[in-house]
Amino acid sequence: MNAARMLSTLVAGALFGFGLSYATMIRPEVVLSFLRFQDFGLMLVMGGAVMVVLITYTLAPRVMQHPLFDDHFHAHPSDWNRDTAMGAAIFGIGWGLCGVCPGPAIAGLGTGNWDLLWALGGIALGALVQGLRATKP
Repeated sequence: MNAARMLSTLVAGALFGFGLSYATMIRPEVVLSFLRFQDFGLMLVMGGAVMVVLITYTLAPRVMQHPLFDDHFHAHPSDWNRDTAMGAAIFGIGWGLCGVCPGPAIAGLGTGNWDLLWALGGIALGALVQGLRATKP
């Protein structure tokens, strides 16, 4: 990975973390109040993020001849199957129980919220179990 790519990854990650922090998504109690339909502020954040992604995925290939760090744009096909549905359900249940999503949890560590390490440990354990299960014949 070259220096320009690493720098752009660092800048994008910092911008993402700042956005999550600014939107208060790093605070589990805010996320839980959103999930309980008590606070709809995060709906605007999520809606805005979805709109940015839709516009970027639609317009970038039309405006640019190729991505900045690759020679062509790639399709991102996704298969909807039992494993995807189970993973989404388990992720949603975990998110609903503790109000923690992986990205905001990592950003929240930057604010000194060390309790998020418990949630990140659970996320890592779940990913490990899924990876071990997926590699079995």
